[in-house]
Amino acid sequence: MTDVSDGVLHTLFRSDQGGHEQVVLCQDRASGLKAVIAIHSTALGPALGGTRFYPYASEEEAVADALNLARGMSYKNAMAGLGHGGGKAVIIGDPELVKSEELLLAYGRFVASLGGRYVTACDVGTYVSDMDVVSRECRWTTGRSPENGGAGDSSVLTSFGVYQGMRASAQHLWGDPSLRDRKVGVAGVGKVGHHLVDHLRAEGAEVVITDVREEAVRRVLDTHPQGVTAVADTGELIRTEGLDIYAPCALGGALDDDTVPVLTAKVVCGAANNQLAHPGVEKDLADRGILYAPDYVVNAGGVIQVADELHGFDFDRCKEKASKIFDTTLAIFARAKSDGIPPAAAADRIAEQRMAEARAAR
Repeated sequence: MTDVSDGVLHTLFRSDQGGHEQVVLCQDRASGLKAVIAIHSTALGPALGGTRFYPYASEEEAVADALNLARGMSYKNAMAGLGHGGGKAVIIGDPELVKSEELLLAYGRFVASLGGRYVTACDVGTYVSDMDVVSRECRWTTGRSPENGGAGDSSVLTSFGVYQGMRASAQHLWGDPSLRDRKVGVAGVGKVGHHLVDHLRAEGAEVVITDVREEAVRRVLDTHPQGVTAVADTGELIRTEGLDIYAPCALGGALDDDTVPVLTAKVVCGAANNQLAHPGVEKDLADRGILYAPDYVVNAGGVIQVADELHGFDFDRCKEKASKIFDTTLAIFARAKSDGIPPAAAADRIAEQRMAEARAAR
């Protein structure tokens, strides 16, 4: 028998990172669809989380990512005060090569087969136009275009929430929420990152950016000819002299044993999911005196938006909810100080308490 003790089944059933309610493997050979839908918790309501379309190196890597992302969504939705549990889906493949209408429709049928236990939306590699296609087969789809009854691009409020988390971090560390004249490094200026740069420049922050895509960097530099500079890669960015805040806004695992020791920033606050590469990194940050704003707290603006879409979208109502990320982040820093633990652990405690209370009330 194959030994899976170190694989995804171990994570699912026996590790502290597991505890998922359901994992669905989806395949449609006609369209080439291979997907994983992971539901971590429905304690607070139907699981809600985006669909990631990514060329994973292996199916095992895709399942592991779905598990991690779904768990993160449970915590994110709990901290955002939403009536939703956590779920996530990943579609395996390069979206530039294999994405098709037929594939997205097949994916929509699989989501629909769950009967509302999982509500999907956009994530890395998927866009509003894709959700419009998925919604033709699945009514439990958010992040659709306004023309199709949706709220449109959720990255607008995601970036706004990260910006509020930065302001809260500045308030906690420096006694003033203003980011004027602060130097902020943004790694990844795609869907969310470029909006974040807009907020930062509007307040008068100095911004340093990097992205693996030259066109993404050029777009930001063309929009902001003053106050924004670019560096070659993330390694150079995190070593930038005088950096006040580092904002990882690309894929996860940005904070690891190699990056934390060389970070020049005093604050880490970004939009990427699962920024801590492994347990213990949050303590390494704290030991270096670096304030970490938990990713799933500050990047919740997008999920606040797509959740609201299910009830008739109102942008002003969503923005008001997203602005409360400022207060939530401050509350986490206060809890971390009172409990003598890193902010990431404090946020986990609060989220776990909310989910436990919801399960007990059933």
